Amino acid sequence: MAEQYSDLEKAITALVSNFHSAGNNGPTLKRDEFKGLLSSQLPNLTKTSVTDAGMGEILQQMGVNDGEDISFKHFWNLIQTLATSQHGLLSHEKVSKCGCVLL
Repeated sequence: MAEQYSDLEKAITALVSNFHSAGNNGPTLKRDEFKGLLSSQLPNLTKTSVTDAGMGEILQQMGVNDGEDISFKHFWNLIQTLATSQHGLLSHEKVSKCGCVLL
């Protein structure tokens, strides 16, 4: 019998797998590989950051220095920012009675 994974476990696996696939299974991504990952997996984000300046702002918010490759930790900073934003949106909808406290 195949092991069953929760939706959250599947989501974490998808994040890690997509990151490694975008960089040919290397430990970091080059900027063009990262752009490809965003284009394919976060297309709504790239709609607002298609310019080099927009991408530069995203990289800066992630803590990526000029000339530095993108590590999974940097990528996780982006995911945390997006998840926190989504949490804020959902907590204001009437269908959600969220009382979460984010640290």
